[in-house]
Formats: sequence, C-alpha cells, structure tokens
Amino acid sequence: MFVYDERLGIRLPALERAWEEYSEKEQYDILLEWEKIRGAIPDRIAELEQTINQKQAELSDESDFSRSCRLNSEIAELASIINDLWIWYRLNQTVSARLHQ
Repeated sequence: MFVYDERLGIRLPALERAWEEYSEKEQYDILLEWEKIRGAIPDRIAELEQTINQKQAELSDESDFSRSCRLNSEIAELASIINDLWIWYRLNQTVSARLHQ
C-alpha cells in the first residue's frame, strides 16, 4: 500500500484500487499507517535543513566556481525536496482528520 520514495526519503501511498473498494478496516489501517509516516515528515525536513545549512557553510568558504555551482545545485534540490514534503504533509491533513472521526 506504500512505496518508498528514494528522493523524498519516506514511504508514499500507492493504492492499488479506488478508496471506496477498501473495507472500513483496510481504510483505517491505511490511514493509521499514513499518520505514522506523516508524523515523521517534519523530522525528515529538519534533517534536510541541517544538510542545507552545512552546504551553505561550505559555499561561503568556497572559492572554486564549479564547486560553488555544484553546491548551489545541491541546495536547490534539497529545498525542492523540502517543498514536496511540506506539500505531502499539508495536503493530507484532511486524510488525518478522517482517522479521528
């Protein structure tokens, strides 16, 4: 039901059929598992932010232009991952609300 996304570093839902085709128990189990994954997203974001900070520190001391470009690219990719993680975290707040109903 969930597949690991290498880029984001978390498992994402990969439902094989329409939501309504799952039993109530299966829906509950899926929502419960997603809530656990979703709860770990802020920690994953914090890890990535720490990596960005390290790369920014390297960048401030870097005089090699091509290495600076590479670091900037890496920072941009990490920022993109963080943005995608926040999207997953926020878009699925409604899913989490279902679990508590």
